[in-house]
Amino acid sequence: MKMVMTREEVFRATGPTPGSVIRVKLGATNDGRITAAEARLVYESGAFPGVWAMLGCMCVVSPYNVENFVIEGFEVVVNKPVNAAYRAPSAPMAAFATDTLTDEIARRLGMDPIDLRLLNCPGKGDVAPYGPKWPLIGLRDCLEAIRDSEHYRSEPAPGCGRGVASGFWFNIGEASSATVNLNENGTATVVTGSPDIGGSRASMALMAAEELGIDVHSIQPVVGDTEVVGFTDVTEGSRATFATGMAVVEACRDLKVQLRGRAARMWECDVDDVEWADGQATHSGGKHEPLALAAITAEAGRTGGPLGTTASLNARGAGPAFSVQVVDVSVDDETGRVTVERYTTAQDAGTAIHPDYVEGQMQGGVVQGIGWALNEEYIHDADGVMENPGFLDYRIPVASDLPMIETIIVEVPNPNHPYGVRGVGEVGIVPPLPALANAIHDATGARIRDLPMSPPRVLAAITSGNGDGG
Repeated sequence: MKMVMTREEVFRATGPTPGSVIRVKLGATNDGRITAAEARLVYESGAFPGVWAMLGCMCVVSPYNVENFVIEGFEVVVNKPVNAAYRAPSAPMAAFATDTLTDEIARRLGMDPIDLRLLNCPGKGDVAPYGPKWPLIGLRDCLEAIRDSEHYRSEPAPGCGRGVASGFWFNIGEASSATVNLNENGTATVVTGSPDIGGSRASMALMAAEELGIDVHSIQPVVGDTEVVGFTDVTEGSRATFATGMAVVEACRDLKVQLRGRAARMWECDVDDVEWADGQATHSGGKHEPLALAAITAEAGRTGGPLGTTASLNARGAGPAFSVQVVDVSVDDETGRVTVERYTTAQDAGTAIHPDYVEGQMQGGVVQGIGWALNEEYIHDADGVMENPGFLDYRIPVASDLPMIETIIVEVPNPNHPYGVRGVGEVGIVPPLPALANAIHDATGARIRDLPMSPPRVLAAITSGNGDGG
């Protein structure tokens, strides 16, 4: 069965991210140390309750080491369509409140905004606001990467304002399965159940190639359905390369044990005398010439049959993700139009398995965040009916609206993954909202508290003289 929705039906029925009203209060000493936080997060939940308040509460002050805090979260059921997860759900709104406040603290104290964040930066062993102790994380590395970047060290162009913000997303693991089959010609097929929405197939192939010691072009990654692959949770929470990749690695390691056993049969020796390295079996005593993977698979029919295996696991230890971003904007004081002139993002990827795809995820998150911050808005009438169900009236950014998004991939390996992977898909959308608000304030002196920061709203803030106290 196949269901195809019209664009209007997609807008009306598939659910936006929740609307929110968030109030944050921070206390800091004269040297910039944040000592206390109070946050009240209220999220719309459409016609049914969800998890939005919980997620927002987890993220609202996580980029800061705050000893004393009270965080309250509420969900309000309203007469609107159900809400749905949209890239780091609930976190961007929470960051919008907190990171505009930290910008105000830095300004009032005359501190560099990066230095203030470094002073309050959590690290390994500190207690996260939502309970656990932080494992190895890369927030400090991201802050230092932006601080040392050519963008941040240069002066903004005349008439431009600059904003900085940081963002957090916890990432998840969940259940994944992977099947790896070796073919007689020495190639491999990797079958997983994670739909590829960000380049995960290429990452699966790269990890399998690394484990087996063969060329990545000899790997065919396939996304199967529930009839051909073991249970796999949906692609969410920046989990695919982390969790499903872990299953691929586990399957390949089991295959290496099988390959050693087949080589032992061919050499008529004990399997303990066979080692696997660089895509070939070697005899520890040097009595036999090495056997490449293709040589072993070619004889599979005579040494025990096809070579293949499946691994299923519930992945634990997803590494928390952080991103720090800096943006320069110009603002037309006659129309309120904001133009993004330059943008740089630094993000901890753990280990970037496929750097080009990691860069694409970072840029995609930023662009979606820019759209959210400056233009995108669901407009409902008094009865909860959407009034702008189409791209003519729902404005998303296009290429001509944007500069090249500059990226800095920070790699602080996640110790809980065999290759150090931590999810990269979501955290990039978190900082743009406060970063752009801070940049607009730097350019105009206007402090905007509501989204989107569309031309009419920006113009109203400028003409009303709405500064830090607004």
